[in-house]
This record gives sequence, C-alpha cells and structure tokens, in this order.
Amino acid sequence: MLREIIELRRQLHKIPELSGEEINTSARIKDFVNKHHKTQIIDGLGGYGLAVVYTFSEMGPSVMIRCELDALPIEEVNTFDHCSTQPGISHKCGHDGHMAIVAGLIFKIKEQQFKRGKVILLFQPAEETGKGAFEVLEDLKFKKLKPDFIFALHNIPGVKLNTIMNIKGSFSCTVQSLAIYFSGKQSHASEPENGINPATAIAELVHQFKELNEPDINSNLFALLTPVYMNLGTKDYGISAGNGELHFTLRTKTENVMEQLKEAILKMVNQVSEEQKLPYKIEWLDYFPATINNEECNNMILRAAAENKFELISKETPFRFGEDFGWFSKNSKAAMFGLGAGIQTPALHHADYDFPEELIETGINMFNNIIKQVLD
Repeated sequence: MLREIIELRRQLHKIPELSGEEINTSARIKDFVNKHHKTQIIDGLGGYGLAVVYTFSEMGPSVMIRCELDALPIEEVNTFDHCSTQPGISHKCGHDGHMAIVAGLIFKIKEQQFKRGKVILLFQPAEETGKGAFEVLEDLKFKKLKPDFIFALHNIPGVKLNTIMNIKGSFSCTVQSLAIYFSGKQSHASEPENGINPATAIAELVHQFKELNEPDINSNLFALLTPVYMNLGTKDYGISAGNGELHFTLRTKTENVMEQLKEAILKMVNQVSEEQKLPYKIEWLDYFPATINNEECNNMILRAAAENKFELISKETPFRFGEDFGWFSKNSKAAMFGLGAGIQTPALHHADYDFPEELIETGINMFNNIIKQVLD
C-alpha cells in the first residue's frame, strides 16, 4: 500500500501544474482512486477540483479531509529521478505529498467497516492564489455535500520529522496582496520638470509602508508588509519615466488589523498622489483569510496525535504564511495541523525543496484516527 502511494507522489511531482490549470493532476488522482477503490467522485469543483465521497448506510456526521492540487512557478534544481518535467513549474510547497496522504486514505477506508456518516476526500485547486477554496465553496456541487467537520495539514520544514504541530486559535495569518499602478507623464530626461515621474512617490511609499510594520508575531497588532515587485519606466536613458507600479503583500493575525492596515495604506497613497498630482489605481489580489482552528476539531487532532503516540508541539502563535483553508474555517467546524518535515529539509518555496516521503504514513494515520473519531 505505502509503496503505491509513494509512487503516486512521485508521479504527481513529475507533472506539476499551476493554480487553475490542474487538469492532469486531477485526472491522475481520479485514475488512482478508480483503480484501488471505486466510489462516488465529483469532479469539476471550483475548476479542476474533485471530491471522493464515501457514504455509509446510516445517517451520521460527515467529515472532509482536504489537500491541494497546485504547484508553483519555480524552476526545480534537484536531480532525482522524479524531478519536474515542466520547465519553470514544480511542487515546492509539498502539495504532491499532501495529495498522496489524502489519496492513501482510500486504503484505510476500504479496510474498515464504517456504518454511518460520510467521508469526503477533497482535492482542491488553486490554493497558492487564494482562490481555490472560495471557488469550491461557491460551487453548487459542493454545497450539496455539507461537511460537518473539515481537516487539513501542512508540512513544516525546520521542525523535527513527524512531529505534530497544534495551534489553538489562528493556524495561519490573514494575507492580502496589492498592486499600485501610477500613471504619470513622460518627458525628456533633461527636462523632468515637464513630466510627472512616479519614482519619488514609489520611494516615499516604500519608506512609509515600512513604518507600518509590527514584526512581533506575539503582538495582537502584528503586521508584516513585504515589497515583492516594483517597476518604473523603461531602459531608455533619454526619457524620464511616466508610469510605475509597486506590489506588496500584507500579513496580520486578525481581519480587524488587516482592515486598519488597508485604511492606513489608502490614506498614504492618496496623500502622496495628491501632493505629486499623480493619478493611480490600486488592485487588491490573492486574499487568504486567517485559518481559525475550531476547539472541538483541535481536540480531535490532539487525541489523534496521542493515540498514535506522535510527538506533539503546541505552538502559541500562527504561521505567517497564507492558507486559503481559512475560507473553510469561516463556514464549518475546521482545523489544520502542522506536520514536522525535518530540521534539515529546505524551506517551503525554495528551489531545492522536496516533500519528505517519511511523512506520508504519519499523515495517513493522523487523518484516519480523526475520521474514526467522527464516524464512530
């Protein structure tokens, strides 16, 4: 069983697909399920998502286990046999491993005799852009499933292998990205006074945004503003730039602080643009609501770790990354836990990262215990 799941993981690693384009990844999962344990499959969820559904004879609670289908626009630098075959695309967040864990649950479900309730294995598209979970929830096919409990995990490099990381309250931060587009006026580089160059506005805003940072994750006012891209003019040395753009990601622990941060940013941008008579437009992108762990679900995670005799780490603060599982936690009893991926494992989104296959059995055993708690 484990050998086949590891082989599935490696096949998925070879065929990574970007958010919203996961057609072959979804088809590979569907083929794997049909080969080993035929059951109801609902596909086309929120794009290329699919749900593998097991409905038992008696009415009872339903539990959903969710994983992600998409990869990242990162060129892989590893040299093992299962390297990505797609130039510039690779599984550098471990979603291939997460899919293997959830797909592996079909073997556990097959060997058990559940009498009531429902199990839903959700393979969700487009997590990396923050759009997938929202689109799945809006899909009428998903609305009919109505899961009572929803669980997910994420592997965490830099933490001892196979440890379970539990967080009460927020598992991950609220994340919002933004792009500011300035429409100035070009002029001859020898006569910049005859144009409107956005360079000064961009420089001022980068400096002002830096002042909004509250880097202490223990603070309720935690705020992290990261510049990710900027562009100004062209490489024509006789022209003073007319257009420019500035992109940031924002991270906070709560939605309230995020709204306050957005208001402060809008005020700053308005003031700078008025002073420099510089038209602009703001676009808000890639929103990830905070993932809030439900207490009842969290207790099931703690019990699953204890019954499997896995080492448990209780984390006091949320992870700073975004996770669109937060959309599910807004609508259902839900919780997410971390799975230590090893002290020496390269960090997430690094070009040399690869999901540690030792985690697959641990993840399966955790989720299987949680399913049993709900259905039994």
